Amino acid sequence: MRNDAIGVFDSGMGGLTAVKELNAILPHENIIYFGDTARIPYGSRSPETVLRYAEEDAAFLRRHAVKMIIAACGTVSSVVADRPFITDLPFTGVVLPASLAACAATRNGKVGIIGTPATVRSGSYEKAIRKQNPEISVTAQACPLFVHLVENGYTDFHNPVTRLVAEEYLDLVRRAGVDTLILGCTHYPVIREIIADLMGEDVTLISSGAEAAKYARHCLEQQDLLTDRQTAGENTYYVSDSTELFIENVENFLQQDVVGKVFRCSL
Repeated sequence: MRNDAIGVFDSGMGGLTAVKELNAILPHENIIYFGDTARIPYGSRSPETVLRYAEEDAAFLRRHAVKMIIAACGTVSSVVADRPFITDLPFTGVVLPASLAACAATRNGKVGIIGTPATVRSGSYEKAIRKQNPEISVTAQACPLFVHLVENGYTDFHNPVTRLVAEEYLDLVRRAGVDTLILGCTHYPVIREIIADLMGEDVTLISSGAEAAKYARHCLEQQDLLTDRQTAGENTYYVSDSTELFIENVENFLQQDVVGKVFRCSL
């Protein structure tokens, strides 16, 4: 089982930020990625719909030999945070890993969260943070347009549309005086430089996807499931919509061309 793949799923392409970190810290592991690009975005769906989608996404990954599943989607992670979801395999979403990192990083006890409307409505990050440290003050802001901007390539540091939207969204967390900001959707690290510029150099940004990857490594180490393969691992990508559009946009998330096979699939 230790040489089985790590399964990663997301509503679209944002979970590739977790894949990028996995490739960096676990270079010998095989990764199977599923992006539900036909049904993006999840962030505007009801919790019941998000849970159904997540169950279908995980079931698809289980058609392959996987030893762990990562829900690299802030919306899914928030919806399933308090519900049994996957219990027979190592599993993590992004909420707990990012919350632990934020609690360790904050110096003034003020943490901001930006995410999809569904993530913010769920209060999942606030619950996770306050479980670790009830003294931390939390300010959350929904950023519904960010996913669409990233998916459509509006990611340049100087892009006036994205900067204008970001200025409005980030106003609340800036006024709250946070010194740590969780990027609670795995799309957001793609515009990290814009967010960092607007928040200022004294604010630590926490990438939920990257923290989930680090947490996954810890889980696999604990359960002695790290591969003993010495050769480089392989990435295999599945999407529920156009492979061509996926390949065109991969560079925004991985900062390189796609390396690995890409297939279109149905659930």
